[in-house]
Amino acid sequence: MPKNPESLTRFLATVHPYDTFDPATLDQLSTRFETLEVSAGDSIYDNGDTLAGLYLIGAGDIAVTDSSGERLSILRRGNSFGERGLLRDGVAVTSATAETDARLYLLPAKAFHALLTDHAPFRTFFTRGSEKSAAPRPNDLTNTSVEAIMTKGPLTCPPDMTILDAARLMRDKRVSSLCVIEGDRLTGIVTVRDFSGRVIAEDRPHDQPVYKVMTPDPITLPPSSIGSDVLHAMMERRIGHVPITDNGALVGIVTQTDLTRLQAVNSAFLVGDIAGATTAEEIAEVTARIPQLLVQLVGAGNRHDVVTRLITDIADAATRRLLKLAEETLGPPPVPYVWLACGSQGRREQTGVSDQDNCLILGDAATKADDAYFEALAKFVTDGLNTCGYIYCPGDMMASNPKWRQPLRVWRDYFQGWIATPNPEAQMLASVMFDLRPIGGQSDLFADLQKETLALANRNSIFVAHMVANSLKHRPPLGLLRGFATVRSGEHKNQIDMKMNGVVPIVDLARLYALMGPVEAVNTRARLVAAPQTSAVSTSGGQDLLDAYDLIAQTRLEQQARQIGAGARPDNFLAPAVLSDFDRSHLRDAFVVVRTMQSAVGQGRGTVT
Repeated sequence: MPKNPESLTRFLATVHPYDTFDPATLDQLSTRFETLEVSAGDSIYDNGDTLAGLYLIGAGDIAVTDSSGERLSILRRGNSFGERGLLRDGVAVTSATAETDARLYLLPAKAFHALLTDHAPFRTFFTRGSEKSAAPRPNDLTNTSVEAIMTKGPLTCPPDMTILDAARLMRDKRVSSLCVIEGDRLTGIVTVRDFSGRVIAEDRPHDQPVYKVMTPDPITLPPSSIGSDVLHAMMERRIGHVPITDNGALVGIVTQTDLTRLQAVNSAFLVGDIAGATTAEEIAEVTARIPQLLVQLVGAGNRHDVVTRLITDIADAATRRLLKLAEETLGPPPVPYVWLACGSQGRREQTGVSDQDNCLILGDAATKADDAYFEALAKFVTDGLNTCGYIYCPGDMMASNPKWRQPLRVWRDYFQGWIATPNPEAQMLASVMFDLRPIGGQSDLFADLQKETLALANRNSIFVAHMVANSLKHRPPLGLLRGFATVRSGEHKNQIDMKMNGVVPIVDLARLYALMGPVEAVNTRARLVAAPQTSAVSTSGGQDLLDAYDLIAQTRLEQQARQIGAGARPDNFLAPAVLSDFDRSHLRDAFVVVRTMQSAVGQGRGTVT
């Protein structure tokens, strides 16, 4: 019990979240604290110790350090510490030492956990508001898996069934499509629209086999897709049915009727408008609506990874449409190719501020004479993307650069060379290229290269060590005195760079975990979710970093939405003063988690224990 409960009650009433308690509850709570008088140099607890409870500073300064001894911050009157360990397994993940003589108030661990259960404001404060950001939104295609909305066991027929028999089967079963199966392989799909447009309108004999009027090799999606993936595919390709396959096996189908039961997202209409565009300028009219879409999605409470995925889907659609327009202008490609995005588009993490990063992998049959075609195609698409607001890459990492427009064998040599000789340039290039994702063309050109490269990188301990060093180059913006290290001069003075010092350090860590796994996922959040399963990071450390990423990325998006709403051009800079005390406190806590995880990686442990 504190020496003077009355004075402690008055103090608690000035500290959030205790200021949300009613006076009677606060009086009772003050009796649960223990008062500790400590001298300068005294250890409060060390990393790995079992925590006695939550510490609240009444007077004096407390230094918090990570497991390597690096000082994370100096805490002062009104600050709490120890909550991270209490929220995990009760074991300290940092060390705390009295910088000066100090008075501490200790809330025992049992009382701390009881308050988490009984008092929502207390719980929200110490869990960084994660409950709100993680809450699913009902009837939303962005949060609904395809598996939940697809029709399982769709009706099928063999390719040699007659058109008449197929039409009668569809009528009797009251369905609008048949999946055409040969053996165990999906070879096509035939729909009511096919019968009207290809049979009746063309006066075909009804005894012809159905394969003559089906759509061969239809686009398919896996059950792990989300509803908006289906809607975007339908809008872009002007189709009403998408078969769902799992490792090549037909497991279901999603139709437009299935989607009408759920709320459609605005991004789908942008994708549909892009699919009908005939010039880059027409596509640009659509992409100009992305900022308002971002505001709507953020305002509706969507989580950051949902918003960035939908925004990236629009960039993907624009890229594919430009590729199609290029082929219509230039003619068919002389050899197969795959167009890939890297950077934020590759990771499906585009926000309201994006340049373009892309490359071309050509089939090994490509000759020097073929490059004239692909040079023209790359220029058409990169110029078009720039017209659409995806500005040219400042580092010229684009398919229009001959270096990034090469046959598959050259790309294989690139990756092998970067891994064998991981100099600084190789580290930078590998970091970008490990985020590649096929957008258009023949994607199987990349599949084997990705698997080979991940396996090769994972086995090369020297390369992994260099990538560890690379992942520590960008540091979270932590100031010593419970504040932030902001930009010191120029246009963004006293602001935080939420990209380079906020999101990028986590992107780098997630990429490293993927290499250590190895994990084929390219998206940062997917990599963080998978990392504990491969033992690249501990379960508790991985969850801490995932929570930190969600908070930092969400804060960045919300700031961009505020800028757009105010009529300004969105950027990646945030003035801490625009945040509430609550949000500043937890944003800083998230940066502390990132710094701690970087420290653990730097010591070769990959996690905090």
